[in-house]
Amino acid sequence: MERENCWVWFKGSLKEGGSWKGGFTYKKDDISGVLIQNPGYVQCRVPDWRISTTEPPDKSIGPKIPDNANWKIL
Repeated sequence: MERENCWVWFKGSLKEGGSWKGGFTYKKDDISGVLIQNPGYVQCRVPDWRISTTEPPDKSIGPKIPDNANWKIL
């Protein structure tokens, strides 16, 4: 199982846009998506498009979000 540091995209609210948040690690395994972990958040599985393994140069510019995208994999 692969485990690395990553940045995670959070979509924000109606008043504020989304942003990348650092300090996460992720684990990739045979199940779809990636398992993200951070001491300040509940661990969960998210789609691959929500993480970046390199620090985004502009933390307010999000990833390409697929149409009808899932934000969390249950």
